Amino acid sequence: MAIQHAVLALLARGPSYGYELKGAFEAAVGPQWGPLNIGHLYQILDRLSRDGLVVAERQPQPVKPDRVVYEITPAGRTELDRWLTEPSPRSGGFRDDFFLKVTAAARSGDAGTVRTVLGNQRGHLMRELRNLDGLRRKTDDPVVRLLLSAATRHVEADLAFVDDAESALLGDGGALLATLAAEPVPTPAAGTGTRAHGAGESRAAG
Repeated sequence: MAIQHAVLALLARGPSYGYELKGAFEAAVGPQWGPLNIGHLYQILDRLSRDGLVVAERQPQPVKPDRVVYEITPAGRTELDRWLTEPSPRSGGFRDDFFLKVTAAARSGDAGTVRTVLGNQRGHLMRELRNLDGLRRKTDDPVVRLLLSAATRHVEADLAFVDDAESALLGDGGALLATLAAEPVPTPAAGTGTRAHGAGESRAAG
């Protein structure tokens, strides 16, 4: 869980409390991440505390309510080191909403639908690129600039996929789309889903 480990990294620099951690996180990752929900942050801190990765100490204040200060434990430092030394897989694997849209559009057999899906996505990605470029020009933080550059590369890769999909699905005058539309809907193999469904109905009926 990236945010959990990012919080551990912030606490490795010294004890801190909720709103201070929120501000430090947002300053560290830059504007492309968006604001960190304070309620979600406290849930993360509670989980880290339950797991023994941080300890919490309630500190009284003269006027304001008591402040809860969090400090990383030796187990937390070990977990942080483990996370930092492991490669990072894609957070969602290769499951993607846009890929499902391309699949649905392609199997509809309609070239106009495919053009609409690809064109809308290309426009959205181009707007993202312009936004990222503007954010990169505004920041003086070299790490934030590096993160924005990484985000830009991800968007550029998505744009390349749009180009690939356009070439593959529309480059042959509609022949592939016609083939895809004519394919029968896959059905469960005998002895798998169909049998299980029937067995369940039999048990329910009995």
